[in-house]
Amino acid sequence: MISSMTGFGLSESFDKTSNISIEIRGVNHRFLELSIKSNNLGNDLEDFIREAISKNINRGKIEVKINAKSSSKTKYDINKKLLRMLESSLKEALGNRVDLNFSDIKDVSGIFNIETSQCINKKLIKNNFNTALKEFINSRFKEGKKIENVLSKKTKGIEKIARSIQNMEKKTLNKRIKNYKNKIKNLIEDFDETRLDQEVAMLALKHDISEELDRIFFHTKTINEELTKKTSSGKKIDFILQELFRESNTLAVKIDDSKLKNYALDMKLLIEEMREQTQNVE
Repeated sequence: MISSMTGFGLSESFDKTSNISIEIRGVNHRFLELSIKSNNLGNDLEDFIREAISKNINRGKIEVKINAKSSSKTKYDINKKLLRMLESSLKEALGNRVDLNFSDIKDVSGIFNIETSQCINKKLIKNNFNTALKEFINSRFKEGKKIENVLSKKTKGIEKIARSIQNMEKKTLNKRIKNYKNKIKNLIEDFDETRLDQEVAMLALKHDISEELDRIFFHTKTINEELTKKTSSGKKIDFILQELFRESNTLAVKIDDSKLKNYALDMKLLIEEMREQTQNVE
């Protein structure tokens, strides 16, 4: 089963005390790279997120956006010492008739210390993150299924081309030997028929592609096996495709029949298209 490195997950929750939105996005990358954008949730929550991502994701550039708003608490502290000093100074200046109201002192610097704090529901954030992560992973598998279908279809196309080349090569080999013999006979008058057959056979074998075809079928079989595994590796598939491309390139060089050469070029094109798709496989 293939998992794409492209995915998206979203989880939102709203109640009387909290407003939480968590978004997870992923794109292809050689390694696992994680960035967390949040409004200061604390190290413990970030550690929880990093651990969950590393357990479930192997490769990809992952961005986690967390927007958490919750009810706030406001705490008022009165600087009693400063208040007594103010009252004492006023009594000294105005006499004992001092009657202070809140409106008289509310704007005096240092009298009141106001602290506002948000009550973040960490459990709710964790639950929302787990929901978003599950959706993100599922979206990667859905995208991976599309890639798997494309790779499977193109692998069958490569095998079909290889079989066509294999079937036609059997006919062209005899034709190639006959052409070589006729060319040599036209150049010399006296020749040893047995020696001629040996030399022509050796010359014809220089264009033998049976080993390349065997290796191509082996590589396509390996790809099909990798696609049916519970967890497929994008790096492994890409390596197999590199080997497959190398064999198809040798095939194209050794083939001397124009029609078969076009088949080999079509095969190389399919492999290149598969490699492009594989760049997004985890």
